[in-house]
Amino acid sequence: MTLYEIKKNLSEYLGKEVSIKYNLGRNKYENYKVKIKELYDNIFLVENNMGIKSFSYNDVVTKIIKIDY
Repeated sequence: MTLYEIKKNLSEYLGKEVSIKYNLGRNKYENYKVKIKELYDNIFLVENNMGIKSFSYNDVVTKIIKIDY
C-alpha cells in the first residue's frame, strides 16, 4: 500500500470505529477498537476509552500496525 492509498482509506472511515492491531515486537500485540479522530499530513489520531493515540502512516506501510476496517 502507498501512503496515498492509506490516507484515502482512512479518510473514508473518519469518525467511524475500526480495529487496530499494534505490533510491540517479539510476537507481542495490542488490539484496540478505536475511532479515527483526525488526519494530518504525517500522522493520524485515534480515540478509544483510554484516550487519544497518534500513529504515523509509515507505521501502516511498515506493518507496525494493521488496520481492519
